[in-house]
Amino acid sequence: MVVIGVDLGTTNTKAVAFRTDGTLEASHSAGYPLDEPHPGHAVQDPQLILAAVLESVREVVSQVGAHRVAGISFSSAMHSLIGLSPAGTPLTEVITWADTRARVQAERLRASVGGLALHRRTGTPMHPMSPLPKLVWFREQEPKLCEKIGFWVGIKEFVLLQLCGALVVDHSIASATGLMNMNTLAWDEEALRIAGVQPEQLPEIVPTTTVLPALTDDAAAAMGLPRATPVVVGAADGPLANLGVGAVRPGVAACSIGTSGALRVAVDRPAVDPLGGVFCYALTSTRWVVGGAINNGGVVLGWAGDAIAPDLAEPAEEELLALAARVAPGSGGLLMLPYLLSERAPHWSSLPRGAYVGLTRAHRREHLVRAALEGVCLQLALVLHSMRAAGLEVHSIRATGGVMRSPLWRQLLADTFGMPIEFAHGQEGSGFGAALLGMEALGLIDSIDVVVDMVKIEQTVRPQPAAAAVYASLLPVFAELYNALVPTFTSLRRLAPSLPIDLDLGEGRTTADPSAEGNTAR
Repeated sequence: MVVIGVDLGTTNTKAVAFRTDGTLEASHSAGYPLDEPHPGHAVQDPQLILAAVLESVREVVSQVGAHRVAGISFSSAMHSLIGLSPAGTPLTEVITWADTRARVQAERLRASVGGLALHRRTGTPMHPMSPLPKLVWFREQEPKLCEKIGFWVGIKEFVLLQLCGALVVDHSIASATGLMNMNTLAWDEEALRIAGVQPEQLPEIVPTTTVLPALTDDAAAAMGLPRATPVVVGAADGPLANLGVGAVRPGVAACSIGTSGALRVAVDRPAVDPLGGVFCYALTSTRWVVGGAINNGGVVLGWAGDAIAPDLAEPAEEELLALAARVAPGSGGLLMLPYLLSERAPHWSSLPRGAYVGLTRAHRREHLVRAALEGVCLQLALVLHSMRAAGLEVHSIRATGGVMRSPLWRQLLADTFGMPIEFAHGQEGSGFGAALLGMEALGLIDSIDVVVDMVKIEQTVRPQPAAAAVYASLLPVFAELYNALVPTFTSLRRLAPSLPIDLDLGEGRTTADPSAEGNTAR
């Protein structure tokens, strides 16, 4: 028997079928666009995502056989928001986590008297990614539309409604809305008041292991499954990524760097640091992950290739990494704040821009490229510092993500963290986590803790003492630059409308200010 994990990502949905021993039997993915029709908007068509779910599951079922599918379990990107009519028809697009139109509302909430208390109660930072500021934006900017909304949901809730006819949200996704009280596992009254929504406009909150007993006739036919196939509600992609690499016990953190990046550690009780530098999201009702996400991961290397070394031969990424490898740790005293797409943890602000500090005539593009990579890793080191400030012990880190294929990235991460980094052998991250959670829900495994024995470590990279000492001395300097430059960031934001970036893109087009207005990718 297999359980199919379905991972609803930012640009594609992937279905993966796993046996109970952790063996991958089949997989299929289907993509869809992330549209940015206006500055700050990052939206998607919910029907395209639903179609991708049906396609990816149908293809996996055709590979493994419908008779072998014990159930389906879901993972989803967090922080999405869709307004539905009372009949369940979408009245808005999917407002994704990357959408920053609620920047003003988020900053106002964050600066308010109760802003930090709300963050510490719900576990979700006051940031434009969060559904709470998005709901405030809709209330203020689209009041007539709000009058027509019957329900506010996320993309996974919309998909489950179409597949099973059930309007439910799991603890994990709910904990990332800014609307659920972590201590009561119920909608927070103050948060709902601020958002301007009623409890009956939101899905019923259920455990992540909740089993929905039947598919609709149309959904079953579209996926090639019996109508009685169990559907496990599942959880959010971040917590499930921890599960997918076996980082489910206290002290073992999961670090992922793709286009963006994140660092999370599992805990048995919800916690947020006193300064609100980390998030806290549920995996199950008794297991949580605490950590932070950064907007600027591998995208920084891509920018460096385009802006600093456009002449490099393909594959440019390998050439860029070779350039960076020529330079000693510390890039000759050059630091880069990698805030090309503003930033999330630990500052949770759409204000910052990228910056090079310490540039001299002696620096060359090799230094600029290496400083960009170091900036990404130092930013993640700040997240680790915030996690420890929340009283969390982190004694082991497991890393995944596309950029982690590079030996240089692997070594940089170990050196900036000052601790060994483990790399697991080819698991499917959130999709594998969803399948495991489904197995527990369906009684096919005793506990998701079996993943600890399933995940095999293929390499451990240890910090080089001399390089680690360099980065330890640079980290406090890097950390203080953010606060030092806030007045500059503020002035640049004010001036941005009068300072467009005129760039010939080959078709007579120009670009406006690109400073984090929704142009992020997960």
